[in-house]
Amino acid sequence: MKQRKTAFVDEKNCVACGACEKVCRRGAIKVWRGVAAKVESERCVGCLLCAKTCPAGVISAREA
Repeated sequence: MKQRKTAFVDEKNCVACGACEKVCRRGAIKVWRGVAAKVESERCVGCLLCAKTCPAGVISAREA
């Protein structure tokens, strides 16, 4: 059985720019309190468009 992937944010290095939030079609990623982006893994479909858009390069794939 193939594992499902979701986005993962390195919150320590996130610059909270909101680019990921703007491109997520599922509303699965939000900038939390202007500090860092957080992913709602239940909503994330693993397309990783957010990772491709992240200017800081802090979003990667993780097994769900």
